[in-house]
Amino acid sequence: MNYRLILNIAINLIRARLKQSIIAAVGVTFGIAMFITLLGFMNGLNNLLDGLMLNRTPHVRLYNEVKPSVDRPVLISKDYKGNTNFIQSIKPKDRGREIYNSKAIINILKQDKRVIDVAPKVTAPVFFNTGSIEITGVVNGIDVPAEEHLFKVSDYIIEGNVFDLNNENNTIIIGKGLAEKMLVKIGDVIKITTIKGGLVSLKVVGIMQIGIAEIDNTMSYTSLRTAQMLLGESASYITDIQVKLTDVLMAPEVAKEYKDKFKIDVIDAQTANSQFETGSKVRSIISYAVGITLLIVAGFGIYNILNMMIYEKMDSIAILKATGFSGNDVKWIFISLALIIGIVGGLFGLLFGFSLSQIIDMIPFETSSLPTIKTYPIDYKITYYVIGLTFAICTTAIAGLFPALKASKIDPVEIIRGK
Repeated sequence: MNYRLILNIAINLIRARLKQSIIAAVGVTFGIAMFITLLGFMNGLNNLLDGLMLNRTPHVRLYNEVKPSVDRPVLISKDYKGNTNFIQSIKPKDRGREIYNSKAIINILKQDKRVIDVAPKVTAPVFFNTGSIEITGVVNGIDVPAEEHLFKVSDYIIEGNVFDLNNENNTIIIGKGLAEKMLVKIGDVIKITTIKGGLVSLKVVGIMQIGIAEIDNTMSYTSLRTAQMLLGESASYITDIQVKLTDVLMAPEVAKEYKDKFKIDVIDAQTANSQFETGSKVRSIISYAVGITLLIVAGFGIYNILNMMIYEKMDSIAILKATGFSGNDVKWIFISLALIIGIVGGLFGLLFGFSLSQIIDMIPFETSSLPTIKTYPIDYKITYYVIGLTFAICTTAIAGLFPALKASKIDPVEIIRGK
């Protein structure tokens, strides 16, 4: 088989039906461009949402959950064995939320090669007082350098500086929604009532905005020592230990290991954000489905054009066969024709898809709910371009195969007699 001759004939057939060939290539170009742009935008959006939620979540969190005691006295006592016991209510185990030996646990975690860093935290429900109204909220006492290293808290501070929590005593950063409810600004002093009934005054040194209303309306940050003072606890009091790993996929396995090792409650990022991750996967599936549908539609266009070309080139096919070309040669001529259209259309599709993505990436996107985002999010992952070009070539090859098989079976004698 003379592949060079077959390729030249395929190119001549394209030139002879240039308008139809260009239309077919444009169909492939449009399909690929939309495929890449759609996937880039949807996955860019997914990455943005992941950044807002998942990247703000520790890969592994160690804590003490307030829950009923498993070992109840009525079940332990020998006096009640064999009796039927009716339990009206179960009180939570009185162990508090403090993680005991937290300093030793943190030192062990920091020596683990799988761990990037560890950030201790004190979490406490409080009431923010504004006049006679009490607003329910949460105070997070953080180790500012560690929290900034792991979660980039400063990205969400729209006024003030997170490090001011360490520079001044009795200071607090509150959510934008909470600040608007209380009508406060930087420099104002707010009063907080703790769950123990204590009343504390704290100076507002910053306002943050995560972009999630439920968080912005209730959340606040103080330094670790201020939170401990707020609760009347010692400097060793810690309620949460946040861990970030070198690979988030290890989180479930590592969480189970830490739970067995330290005998405290542990939760991993996948479990904590399972619903959110499901939503991201669904959006990705929809994007791929729409993009592939566009490519399949383009494939049908090529199929129709090649079918028309075969009917119009019956004489040429008959002459080729009469001059010694086999059915297999004719088949490869039309497959080559389809592949040329697919490759050319695919390459232009990659170019237009990339250009369109860049245009979208430059469009201003400013919203008060997402203060860190300035333009529409686009993901330029090379995988989308490889998938797009591969699928374009495969789709056009398959679309050209059936007309090519039909052309290979044409009997030149019947065509000449028909004339």
